[in-house]
Amino acid sequence: MGKTKGIYVLVLSVGRDLDVDVGSLGAIHFNSGLYAYIGSAQNNLERRVIRHFSREKRLFWHIDYLLKNEYVKIQRVFFKAAPKTEECLLAKDMNALYKPIKGFGSSDCTCISHLFKIESYENLDSFLRKKGLATLKL
Repeated sequence: MGKTKGIYVLVLSVGRDLDVDVGSLGAIHFNSGLYAYIGSAQNNLERRVIRHFSREKRLFWHIDYLLKNEYVKIQRVFFKAAPKTEECLLAKDMNALYKPIKGFGSSDCTCISHLFKIESYENLDSFLRKKGLATLKL
């Protein structure tokens, strides 16, 4: 895979209830369970996703603050070659189905959130595949 321009979804497991200081958002409580985070990379999606797996990095995006926690793990990554505008379209669709974490990852747009608490991985998998996303293998 080369330098994809597109959107991605990180499926995260939070191993226990956590309170995380998320930069400008302040402290946010996360219940244990599964979450889905929507992002985009219009230069090199693969490099962006690989960065998310590292705990040692400059904290820049909201997701960086969550991913640095030892109890948070990326379980799977989905992606789609697409323009940045599809990131918010997907977030709006997910907002109707899943519980948004208000303001998370959406400081540069009008979306309620780009992070969602999900109940079932299987339902998310089916939903994302219908939206044209596929599993990213790094």
